[in-house]
Amino acid sequence: MRYAWWIALALVVVAAIALWRFYSSSGSPTVVAYVSHDQVFSEPILKDFETDTGIRVRAVYDTEETKSAGAMNRLIAEKNNPQADVYWANEPIRAEVLRQQQIAAPYVSPNAAGIPATFRDPDGYWTGFAARARVLIVRSDLNPPPTSVLSYTDPRWRGRTVIANPLFGTTTDQIAALFALWGDDRARTFMRDLHETGVKISPSNGDSADLVARGEFDFSLVDSDDVVNRMKQHQPVDLVYPDQGADEIGCFIVPNAAVLIAGAPHPEAGKKLIDYLLSKDTERKLALSDAGQIPLHPGVAPPSQLRPIESIKVMKVNYAEVAAKLLAIQPFLKSWVGGG
Repeated sequence: MRYAWWIALALVVVAAIALWRFYSSSGSPTVVAYVSHDQVFSEPILKDFETDTGIRVRAVYDTEETKSAGAMNRLIAEKNNPQADVYWANEPIRAEVLRQQQIAAPYVSPNAAGIPATFRDPDGYWTGFAARARVLIVRSDLNPPPTSVLSYTDPRWRGRTVIANPLFGTTTDQIAALFALWGDDRARTFMRDLHETGVKISPSNGDSADLVARGEFDFSLVDSDDVVNRMKQHQPVDLVYPDQGADEIGCFIVPNAAVLIAGAPHPEAGKKLIDYLLSKDTERKLALSDAGQIPLHPGVAPPSQLRPIESIKVMKVNYAEVAAKLLAIQPFLKSWVGGG
């Protein structure tokens, strides 16, 4: 009996140690999230998660200056000593880079059911949710308006177009997608034609949208939420989904992506956070907020200014190929931005 009592005591001690490790100093379980989605939109979701689950979130947000790349580079630097449990990426390309560098861990959330396979890694290394479309913001008085990314090279728009710096953010993703879809030669020609037609390079999608809204330029390729926000402000702009014709390439879609980090210090809490991010409720909140995201779950309504995902002709790309191309074209893009 005394021997059994000591075994029971030892088990209690082991369980207590495990619980102590699981709980933070505040008495709550903790999850560490690196976040590249805008803090103003992501923070309320994480606060709701804390309220609903009792799990405390330690969030590290990307700055505007290091958007997308900052968190990814930090995760790469910490590969041998992971500090984060979850990466909430604002696009899937850098999530795919983490998979290719063996920094992501596979996790297939039950809430991934219903999200189209196009927007998920087949082995669960990342799962997309709440997307933006890469669209044209167009001055409302243009008739006819531009309808394609190739409109950038139309002489009609010479000196009247603007594009965000392709070294950063979703513009980088879009250009990498065109390289993956068209091949290097055609994509390089397209980029050089942009220079020939006098495209202006702006610091960001938001700056591009403002330049069009003020009438200084005729159109720009931006994220759908950039257009929705200016439409809500009753600015004189329209939203055009590019390349929707039968023989055209379709609209590039940029979902958020949830990634479980390999070797995460709190993997079970991390999985719970991913489940929460992939829920219909989270997609609904992001659609109704000023983030203006397009839900990927069927049956969840998009913002009133946007089409549901099934009504958009989507560019058919493999995000893994786009991620590889993104890294490969960096020297070309740096030269292009510099005027080369």
